Amino acid sequence: MESGTTLPGITPRNSSATLTTESTPSKRGHVNSQPPRRDIQTPSSAWRSRADAWEFLGYAFKQLAKGGQGMQSRSGLQDQAVQALRLLQAMELYWAAPGLAALAPLLNCMDSGDYDAGLDMIRGMAHLMPSAGPGPVGPRPASPGPVSPDRVGPEPGQSGAERSISGVPEDSRERRPARERPRFDVLFVDDMTEQEAEALKAELLAQRRPSDAFTYELIVVPSYEDALVALVLNPAIQACILRPGFSIASSQPLGRDLRKYLAGLVGTDLAGMPPLGRFLSLAEQISELRPELDVYLVAGVAMESLAGSLTKRFRRIFRRQDNLDLHLSLLSGVAERYRTPFFTALQEYSRRPASVFHALPISRGGSVGNSPWIRDMADFYGMNLLLAETSATSGGLDSLLDPHGSIKEAQDLAARAFGSQKTFFVTNGTSTANKIVHQSILAPGDVVLVDRNCHKSHHYAFVLAGARVSYLDAYPLDKFAFYGAVPLATIKARLLAYRRAGRLDEVKMITLTNCTFDGIVYDVERVMEECLAIKPDLVFLWDEAWFAFARSHPVFRRRTAMAAARKLEASFSDPGYAARHAEQAASLHDPVTGAPADDELWLKTRLIPDPAKARLRVYATQSTHKTLTSLRQGSMIHVFDQDFSEHNQESFREAYMTHTSTSPNYQILASLDIGRRQVELEGFGLVQKQADLATIVAQAVARHPLLKKYFRVLTSRDLIAAPYRETGSAMPLRDGLAALADAWLHDEFVVDPSRLTLDISRTGIDGDTFRHRYLADKHGIQVNKTSRNTVLFMTNIGTSRSAVAYLIEVLVKLAESFEEERPARKTADEGLAAGLTGTTPPLPDFSSFADRYRRDPLSPDGDIRAAYFESYKDGSTTYLSAGDLKARIAEGEEVVSAGFVTPYPPGFPILVPGQVITSQALEFMEALDTREVHGFDPLRGFRIFTDKAGEEAQR
Repeated sequence: MESGTTLPGITPRNSSATLTTESTPSKRGHVNSQPPRRDIQTPSSAWRSRADAWEFLGYAFKQLAKGGQGMQSRSGLQDQAVQALRLLQAMELYWAAPGLAALAPLLNCMDSGDYDAGLDMIRGMAHLMPSAGPGPVGPRPASPGPVSPDRVGPEPGQSGAERSISGVPEDSRERRPARERPRFDVLFVDDMTEQEAEALKAELLAQRRPSDAFTYELIVVPSYEDALVALVLNPAIQACILRPGFSIASSQPLGRDLRKYLAGLVGTDLAGMPPLGRFLSLAEQISELRPELDVYLVAGVAMESLAGSLTKRFRRIFRRQDNLDLHLSLLSGVAERYRTPFFTALQEYSRRPASVFHALPISRGGSVGNSPWIRDMADFYGMNLLLAETSATSGGLDSLLDPHGSIKEAQDLAARAFGSQKTFFVTNGTSTANKIVHQSILAPGDVVLVDRNCHKSHHYAFVLAGARVSYLDAYPLDKFAFYGAVPLATIKARLLAYRRAGRLDEVKMITLTNCTFDGIVYDVERVMEECLAIKPDLVFLWDEAWFAFARSHPVFRRRTAMAAARKLEASFSDPGYAARHAEQAASLHDPVTGAPADDELWLKTRLIPDPAKARLRVYATQSTHKTLTSLRQGSMIHVFDQDFSEHNQESFREAYMTHTSTSPNYQILASLDIGRRQVELEGFGLVQKQADLATIVAQAVARHPLLKKYFRVLTSRDLIAAPYRETGSAMPLRDGLAALADAWLHDEFVVDPSRLTLDISRTGIDGDTFRHRYLADKHGIQVNKTSRNTVLFMTNIGTSRSAVAYLIEVLVKLAESFEEERPARKTADEGLAAGLTGTTPPLPDFSSFADRYRRDPLSPDGDIRAAYFESYKDGSTTYLSAGDLKARIAEGEEVVSAGFVTPYPPGFPILVPGQVITSQALEFMEALDTREVHGFDPLRGFRIFTDKAGEEAQR
């Protein structure tokens, strides 16, 4: 059994199941054949508890079969095995394999004491057992039993057409053994007897054939609620089949958290609905929870009358006898998501013989394979990388700058996966993606509202576009030396100020980071809704560099740009929404003059835009390589712009041409194609796991007596001020899926639960030292970001349970070392710790642009382009040390920055060209412990404009 594995019944509080009824052992210490079931509590960790329960059963049967233990220890082991079986009785209804049918024989073996037979059964089901967590991909263990038809490989001599009958070409399957074929579950929703369910499974599974690219099993659940529970618990489900006969309520022992979460999904009016209304409602709920899944309807009568009116909700409608067509549709639906047009084209290209007479000597390994000096490159990277290198766009490889074939198909599939109208691949990072979007939207003189703490790529984009920049300040977290996000009230106040000044027409777009490096997430829908109520044509760019994974989770998804845009589009088409706007508009305008009421009323009101005027022009840039599977620099631009073809298509194309290399890296493009496939086929399960694994770390830090002495994971209460939180949970996911959904629905800001900001101030070690000396150098643990007294840990879809266990182990070892060393360095430690926990220089707000770069003294926006290029002139700049700068500022002199000063990470500027330097900014720079600061020369100091440059600019 894996080290640290515990039975979910004696796990800590908030595990995925809690004991609700005592077991009933017989006099021999065995259990009767129908033990009471246990409640399923927190869906987010169900994958972990289920895997642990099956693993523990294997361990228990093995130990019991060995014998030789004392009766007391044997009895305890039996009781724990019974608890595991009880948990699985509640959960296995929602999985096809091993499934409920596997539990009754195991219960009988436990009751009769035939432990050898039970152990043989578990060994025989090894290939069906759930994974203990994300980790390296490899073939499942082979079953010792006979090979069943669903695990037979392709038949020799079959034609390519026969082998691709299931929708996947033979080449994409690499002729792998059938037991390695991807396996998925199909959810069938209908209230039927056990015999009917088994007959249904037999009828449908009888359609399987050796040529199938995938293999699947059926799960039959009787009710609306059970269907939703299955979708939340089981990420292996790839398709749903509905028959109108299902009931509403579940008879399973669902825990309080799951019940509360379901209450938010299941309407109170279902009981009075006719069958048609029920399955339409369920189909819509499936689409909300898992939009990537295929949904089918099996109708008994009047099928023709349903066709046409239900096509938006169902992939296809079948009669009950259409088993072969249903089977082929299940496979082809998954095959459609499995398809990777560009990756497949690149594979096929690499297999073809070719003579290279174009640029790129490395193509086909030409300059490497026969070289005695660089042959190790091929040894290290492998020949496939070299065979796939080419500068040709023929043979199905397509052109990124003018895609019409495999790249266009891959981008279209990505648009479907991420819910956008259009998606564009970017091969040199989200820095370039941001520049493309800004250049396509902004013209010289346009005003852009932007969080001053956004990534430096945005600021450089404004220089290139010539936009006038109006910086917004995020709320500061001075104690931890980083920023939160920009409050909606701040954004509304700035827009209203432009309206008051008669300049609202100059405001073109707003740019915000969602989520921030430190995990602060906006209510995207609300921000866009209220902004559009003031400025109906405002363009939004959401920098989701760190949030690409959110699309895969039903709770996180609603706070993504694309999901919010689609939700608002649906709202704007609702007549009731227009009526609510009309009612509110009457209260926000003078009844006589029609002029807007006082700004204070607009600030206090949750605004509703005019759906007849508001235009949804929404862009999101995502670093696929940061949170999903892609090679470094693989990014995407997602577009939901109702005016794209009319107002931005050409300028976007030109901006894309400007910033995109004419020699894009095909390996990066192929990895984006693969990453999209993974999002659609297993993204939900992987994202669910990454958040749960972060919760494990947070709970360990909070509960371990030594860890909590030196460390503390910051919660929502630390990172989000009370005015921005309607709900009270400190760590919503820890409190359950219902608490998470509640916070993400109502709070202005929430914290990404997969990110953990660890407060290390009580260790007496600053963040940079802790990161390099204690984590990286001593233990090989890599992190991206620290602040003066915090370290940011991020789980991702590749994080394993072993990695989490190792991190906890390292933190414990460090805490133990601090404990041992404490007496020897007590005085020094206490002094440093006091400095890290005490008052620190406040984070500097954006001061202002110098008057010569502003339109007028009252305008907050500045011409950053003019300031940037002013520094190119000879004699316009000089360098001053921090001390000299302080002295000049103290004397009342205005000193203006001539360039960007950007600590990295996180990569946002403390100073920008044209900004007035303040003593607050200098104090913050003095306290900064980041080693890498772009734009600051430690020998010469800060680059500033000379008095001569200022005089010339004023002329």
